[in-house]
Amino acid sequence: MSPGKKKSIEKKYVPRLKEHYKKKVVPKLIKQFGYKNPMAAPKLVKIVLNSGIKEGVKNPKITELVAKDMAVISGQHPVIRKAKRPISNFKLRKGMPIGCMVTLRGDRMYEFFDRLFNVAVPRIRDFRGLNPDAFDGRGNYTFGISEQLIFPEIEYDKVKHTFGMDITIVTTSASDEEARTLLSEMGVPFKEK
Repeated sequence: MSPGKKKSIEKKYVPRLKEHYKKKVVPKLIKQFGYKNPMAAPKLVKIVLNSGIKEGVKNPKITELVAKDMAVISGQHPVIRKAKRPISNFKLRKGMPIGCMVTLRGDRMYEFFDRLFNVAVPRIRDFRGLNPDAFDGRGNYTFGISEQLIFPEIEYDKVKHTFGMDITIVTTSASDEEARTLLSEMGVPFKEK
């Protein structure tokens, strides 16, 4: 075989959770909801991490610290969100940095989802499960965490500013019941009702 026509023997890496979704979750969803086609089963579209930084108005360095930690947590550089209009009561001018946001898709989304619910969320103090009613009516789930220290990527001794964030999981589900089933099958620890 000539060197230019080598066949690739390497197997492409597939995230563990994506494999679990295809082999175990989709058949359960088809059985429970009666989909005629496996492509009709709901799936994850994206995960959005969002953090509002009120201290960033007084000290812009805090915004940089939060962006750096979000990049370490997500593996992707965040977008710094700026104020769209001035609000005098908050001493906020148009264009001031007020938050950071990251949108994860594809394999990076599955990797983050896996780390979030298998490593980070169990490290929350006095954790008893996530609220099973925090769906928006269109199959999307949002919850908040109070500090970034639950992620093992963050070095506790080097943290200069703690911050919380909202995490939104966007799915293709038509209803909250389908989304709840999808997420619980993928390992989201909901509270028992």
